[in-house]
Amino acid sequence: MKKFFTLGLSLIFLSASAQTQITNGGFETWDNPTATNAEPTSFNSNKTGSSTAQIGPQTCFRDASVVHGGTYSVRVESVQVPIIGTIVNGNVTTGVVNAPTTNKADGYIATVKYNDANDIRRMPFTARPDSLVGWYRYTQGGAAERGKVVAYLHVGNYYDPEAATTYHPDSSANKIASALFLTPVANVATWTRFSIPFTYVDGRTPSYIMINITSSNDQLTNVAGSKLWVDDLAVASASSTGINNAMVQQQIAKVYCYDKMVYVDFAFRSEEMSTISIYDVTGKLVATQKISNNKLNTINVFGLNSGMYLYQITGASFQKAGKFFVE
Repeated sequence: MKKFFTLGLSLIFLSASAQTQITNGGFETWDNPTATNAEPTSFNSNKTGSSTAQIGPQTCFRDASVVHGGTYSVRVESVQVPIIGTIVNGNVTTGVVNAPTTNKADGYIATVKYNDANDIRRMPFTARPDSLVGWYRYTQGGAAERGKVVAYLHVGNYYDPEAATTYHPDSSANKIASALFLTPVANVATWTRFSIPFTYVDGRTPSYIMINITSSNDQLTNVAGSKLWVDDLAVASASSTGINNAMVQQQIAKVYCYDKMVYVDFAFRSEEMSTISIYDVTGKLVATQKISNNKLNTINVFGLNSGMYLYQITGASFQKAGKFFVE
């Protein structure tokens, strides 16, 4: 059932059936946050993967000291297995980390757990965005190392890599789009924004999004110590004229919340109208409203529960995403 009520200028709350933003993309909520199997809510690491994957060391960490926005970021790190010496690639995913054998080449990430068809992990997602955006930092464990963030829009189950192997079928027919970001082959010591377009293979509407984050692009890496931090991961949709990244940086909008009121103020005033979309921490769109680019906009959010919310502002030629807190 849909729920409707007004926030400020006719803010309309939508049902949870349409999921158009990444769930917990700010990595603010965690399961078992102080344990060795700490994982961002709605994401998984090798510690909840297949039985062989779980044998490996912790490679996914909640980081409160290196943060772009909010309280936490996610850090994935390539770690050496004690005594054995094998390097486990740092990983966190919306799917399942599968290691059918101890041979690293056999490993893969999927929406279903190896040898357990009932353990299905898929993040609902029903939009066709233009790009995957986020912020990252990177420390190389070796001179050739680079981190990776990849997202797949799909229906049904999906496997990464998608080509058939001894341990899973070919899933290419289920892919609708993909977006791949690779860090430079270098250390990146400050938070840096990335924006990668989705490449679509057909016109279907997705049912799910799979996101895989690894500290080394090389699945067979034998280098320990590579660290990839990711924060404020989201998707962006452009207007028909597209988003110009230079204008994204120039068209700065300040967004903050105080005393149950959200304020949106544009540094560069224009006669344009933009749209602000607000999401809860599960990624559900809870509100959307037209706003003016030539003044300070105020939005009454008295009806929202206390907590963190994500926002996305879309104009004719720019995009901005972030988070705010309602107290």
